[in-house]
Parts: sequence; C-alpha cells; structure tokens
Amino acid sequence: MIPTSKTEGQNVLGQTPSSPTQHQNRMCSDSSGDTNLSAAFTNTTYNSASPCLPGSWTATNDVEQSMTLRKGLCRYPKAIMWSVLFSLTLIMEGYSTILVPNLYSLGPFRRQFGTLQHNGDYEISAIWQSALVNGALAGQIVGLFAAGWLAEKIGYRRTLMTGLAAITAFITITFFATSKPMLLVGQCLLGAPWGVFQTISTVYAGDVLPVQLRGYLTTYVNACWVIGQLIASVVLRTMLSISSQWAYRIPFGLQWAFPIPIFAVVLLAPESPWWLVRQDRFKEAKTSLRRLRRQDEDESIADFDAGLEETLRYIKQTNDSEKEAQSGTRYIDCFRGVDRRRTEITCMCWIIQTLCGSTFMGFSTYFYEQAGLGARHAFTLSLAQFALGLLGVLASWLLLSYLGRRTIYLSGQILTFLCVLLIGILACIPHSHPSTSSTTTNVPRSTGGRVAVGESRTGGPGPIPWAIAALLLVFTAVYDATIGPLCYTLVSEIPSTRLRSKTIVLARNCYNISGIITNLITPRMLNPTAWAWGAKAGFFWAGTSVVGIVWSYCRLPETKERSFAEIDILFRNKTKARKFKGTRIVGATQRREEGGTSKANEA
Repeated sequence: MIPTSKTEGQNVLGQTPSSPTQHQNRMCSDSSGDTNLSAAFTNTTYNSASPCLPGSWTATNDVEQSMTLRKGLCRYPKAIMWSVLFSLTLIMEGYSTILVPNLYSLGPFRRQFGTLQHNGDYEISAIWQSALVNGALAGQIVGLFAAGWLAEKIGYRRTLMTGLAAITAFITITFFATSKPMLLVGQCLLGAPWGVFQTISTVYAGDVLPVQLRGYLTTYVNACWVIGQLIASVVLRTMLSISSQWAYRIPFGLQWAFPIPIFAVVLLAPESPWWLVRQDRFKEAKTSLRRLRRQDEDESIADFDAGLEETLRYIKQTNDSEKEAQSGTRYIDCFRGVDRRRTEITCMCWIIQTLCGSTFMGFSTYFYEQAGLGARHAFTLSLAQFALGLLGVLASWLLLSYLGRRTIYLSGQILTFLCVLLIGILACIPHSHPSTSSTTTNVPRSTGGRVAVGESRTGGPGPIPWAIAALLLVFTAVYDATIGPLCYTLVSEIPSTRLRSKTIVLARNCYNISGIITNLITPRMLNPTAWAWGAKAGFFWAGTSVVGIVWSYCRLPETKERSFAEIDILFRNKTKARKFKGTRIVGATQRREEGGTSKANEA
C-alpha cells in the first residue's frame, strides 16, 4: 500500500519524511527503549547484515502516528474514489453468485430445469442444486490462481478488464440456457472471472489507500457483497408476478448492466504505482501517485512534487528489498516454520465462515420455503435479510473502534451458534407446512404445484416458521457485523509480509473448497426429495459451530492496534493466541503481564 506498514518501509503517499539519518541513529541507540526492535528482525525482509532497521521504517511510523483518520480521508479522496469504483466488481459478483441458489424457489425456473414430483410440484434435485453452485466455486479456484499470475504480467487494470470482458461473454450462456448441463457450463465459466474480482479489487485498494483506512477498507469488501445480494433480492422479489421464463431470464440479463460501465471506469483508473515500479516504469508510477493524492492547501507545488519523488524512491527501495526476500520462496514455504501457524490461522478464519452455517443465507429463499413459508414470504424475507446484512457491516465499523478482532470474531460465533441451535429446536416442534400441505395437491401443475406464488389456502404459515425466519434474520445481522467483515481484516493482518499474497490465495481457496463441501450437503439437507431435514439442519451447523468456537478460543490471536512488526515478533516468539493482547513489546524484550507480575523474554 502507498502509506506503508511498519515492516515494509513504505512512505506515506506524497509525504517527505524527516531525516533518515536521525531515525537510523535513534533506532540503533541501545537506550532507545520501546523503539529498539532490531534484535527481533534478524530474518526480516531487510538487509540482515545491518543490526538496525532502515530509517525509512521509523520515518514512516512517525508520519503514520501523526496522521488522523480525518486527515487521511481529506488527503486521499481520489484514491478512495478509485478503490470504491474498483470494488463495484464485488457488488456485481455478490449479485451474480446469489442468483441461482435463490432461483430454486422460483416457479418458472423450477418448471424449466426441475422434474415433476408425485404431488404435482417441480423440484430441482439436490445433486443438480449442488452441481450448479459448486461449478461456480470450481471456476473461482481457477480464477484465483490465474489472477495472481496475470496481475503480475499485465497489471491490475488489464487483468480486471480481461475478467470483465470474459464475464460479458459468459453471461450469454446462462441467459440462453435451456437445460441444466448448459446452465452448469455457464456457472463454471462465470466462476473464473469471479475469482479474479475477489483478489484484484482488494489488492488494488491495498496499494493505493493509506493504512489508517485499512480496517474500514477490508470490511467494506464484505459490504460490497451484501449490496450485490440485496440488489439481487430486490430483483427476484419483483419477478414473482411473472409466470413466464422471463422471471429468471431478466435477472440473468441484468448482469450485463455491470461490466460495461465498470470496464470504462477501470480503463480510466490509474494503475497501481507499486506494480509500475516492479516493471521499472517510474515515470508512469509518479503519474499514478499524482492522480491518487490531493495537494494540501498549504503545500506548494514544488513540495508536493518533491513528496511524490520521495515516495517513489521509497517504493523502489521497498520493492528491491522484497524482491530479494521473495527469492526462493514458494507456496510450500507457507507450511514451514512460524509461517505454518500463520497459514493455519488465515485459512481457518475463512473456513469458519462456512462452519458457522452461513450457507443458510446463501440458500435463504429456499430455506424459508422448506421451513414452512410460501414463496412470496420467502423472497420478501430474503430481501429483509440482506438489508439487515448491510446494516450489520456498518455496525462492524463501530465495533472495530471499541473491541478487538478476536473478541468480535469469537462473540459472533457464539451468537450464531445459539441462532442455528434454536432454529433446529424450533424445527422439531410440529407445525403446518404450506409447501407440502394437501391443499396444494389440487393446484394445476402449470403453476408448479403451488397456489399463486406459494401461499397456502389454509391462511398462511403458523408462528413456528415465522420464529425460524426471525432467527435467520438475527443470524444474518450478527454474521455481517462480526464474522463476515472481520474475516477480511484478520486475513490481511495475520500472514507474514513476504508470504502474504500466497497465504491469502491459499486461504481463499480453502474457503472455496469448504464451500463446495457445504454446498454438496446443504441442498440435500433442505430438499424434500433428498434428506428432507429442513430447518433441523440447524443442529448440524450448531455442531460445526462448536468446532469453530473452540478453535478460535485456542488459536485465534488478537491483532488490534498491533503493527505488522509487532505481529511478526509475537509469532516468532510463539506467543500463545490468548497472550497476544496482554503481551508488551519493549525493545528486544517481551513483557507478559499476568496477574500483576511480568515475565521478560528475549525477543
């Protein structure tokens, strides 16, 4: 990122630091107290021959500490704007990925792709439900690895534009699909550009935005997904009155509204200055820096330009250092030494998103229907669900200011565990089920075996289905205020500097693989032609939630208000996860304060 982390020696965008020599001397002083961390960095990305950290690291640290959030917002509005515009791809992806799972409850879609059941209803088999969702996930795995290679070869902008061009073509397949195999091919192909969008937008934002906005930026990624899902829910809700094939073709076709304007935005956007420096294109890198920062009112043009030159020098210096450190590193290095623990934590942070039962949200419309609500109520509740999710993300920004990452993440898991457990308990209480009620058997088959859009003639669902629906709404609000957005913050802070990109790719693909597994079993749990658990599936997710809670309590460290340098030291000293918060780093010494006593250990 342009304003640097404390371990990367980057300069804040456009800022000229004070004398590096003064900072170098300060860092080398034996009596420097809390700032003397040199003993803990024998194997960092810096020159191991030097016993001291580079002066640029300390200069950047001073500038970062003096810059407030408000100043960062005022100084980098253009960088924020480009980051937000790049993130439109994630809104598009959130819209697209939620379509097929929620179309399972739409009558025209089921009549086209489902099979007729003995009660006159149409159902898509659990096997095909899983295949259609998992085909997209398989494509995402390919897209993730391809994005990492393409981005380094042709740049972030061109990689993103390639993905946008590809998705424009692939939408055609799903729009004109008339059979399940054709729809599956479209889903698999669409998954590849979705994988590209998952990485490029976030990496680009990390390059152009200041560290002060890191927590807000990473949680904003989750907000983009929720916004896209909310838009999809609104569209699907309006399709309920359409009985023809256009009820599902229109939502597919609306995907074309995204790529062209986003393509134009990306075409005009500045390339990442970090990528340009890696390609030795320094003049273009300086131009990008100028387009990403606003000149202060009391800053002369000469000072502004000098600051850009200084930033460019520091980017090159950091790039040269990282290039040397990256030499010889491979994906296998993520599983060696201290990095093995960091990889485990990063991967589990994402896997927990599936262990907690979040697939209920992905199949929410279908879940509501199988829990005993009609299609109209199901789509309306899904709309409310994603609106609550967006409010949850906004609430997470407030929580980040007052609570630690570990506290928020663990508390969220406990609350979602209670929600899915109560859902399972309520499902055991006998209640009427409109979708399987005998009153629907006399409905003409042309309507898909349902009265109008899924309502029962008996007066609608009873209190139990509504209670189950309310619990899923609570689950969504809690998830999107805690587990959902905090995951992105944690995975950006836990990995080591030199293996960060590799670790995140591995972790995201672990999430996709776990998603494939859960998407194989969830339709079987809910589908009346398979296991037919319905809302009783809450018991299963309560069990997997316990696994996540126990792991988080034992293994998830607290990284709030920790610099990357401090996190490195804590991991190298094998500090227990529960001790991260209370461990003080003073020079080359760790002081663990327990019960009023402190124990010093050499860092």
